[in-house]
Amino acid sequence: MENWDDIRVFLAVARAESLSGAAPGLRMDPATLGRRIARLEERLGTALFVKSPQGYALTARGERLQAHAARAEAALALAGEAGGPDRGLSGQIRIGAPDGCANFILPQVCASIQAANPDLELQILALPRVVNLSKREADMAVTVSPPEAGRLTVQKITDYRLSLAQRADAPVPESLSALRRPLVGYIPDMIFDRELDYLGELGAQGVPLASNSVSVQLQMLRHAGIGIVHDFALPFAPELRRVLEHELSLTRAFWLVRHAADRRSARLSRFAAALMAGVRAEVTRLEAECLTAARARRDG
Repeated sequence: MENWDDIRVFLAVARAESLSGAAPGLRMDPATLGRRIARLEERLGTALFVKSPQGYALTARGERLQAHAARAEAALALAGEAGGPDRGLSGQIRIGAPDGCANFILPQVCASIQAANPDLELQILALPRVVNLSKREADMAVTVSPPEAGRLTVQKITDYRLSLAQRADAPVPESLSALRRPLVGYIPDMIFDRELDYLGELGAQGVPLASNSVSVQLQMLRHAGIGIVHDFALPFAPELRRVLEHELSLTRAFWLVRHAADRRSARLSRFAAALMAGVRAEVTRLEAECLTAARARRDG
């Protein structure tokens, strides 16, 4: 692995998809970041980004490096929690999350953190609604929108992508306006966050096959229909494939929300740092796996 400071710069630019977007978090100016990226590419002997007026898009080599670097970042965070008996985390921590994150991301992340901290008990509260931290339903929550009220600490974890998907053996639609298969999606009057309302993106009035659960929607798509799916969930359903990527590709974000008073808890802060690093790494890994499978189908 390259010098970690250079990899940290690379990860920030990859996640922000631009030099100007990455600059504030790194406290560097865009010109300096551009020179750092150019030197890294020169040392590796390969282009990591396709540069354009629209920003910095990862090349195939850049995607592979991002996946490795994100895992290394998560491993460093976990190593910080396993530095000795007086540093290991213990006790019970409950994390609330929407069921997409709870089903496809958090199990792997929590298993890694717990393995590094054997005295820690982790609970995942999967709910198709916003977790109520004020009632102490959980110690912290992953959300898809930052809350606008309450005495809370909010940190952005990572962006994630969603695509239109259907069974790989079904005919590919010519365009969004020519969709013939029944739509799979959320029950409209049970959408608990505006970021989950995808009907407008599809120009659709209704959803013939609907559920308030992302996991149920994925199971529906295995049998029939077409719908918007998290790219990080597609490796769990290899019979599905993305379609019309150039017409529809959505980006959303995960946020970590905590009680403001918990900022004084070193234990919860250390856990939050490991959780965020782990979620970023797992989203990166699964999205890279999704892209690799898509290229294999296209080349095959």
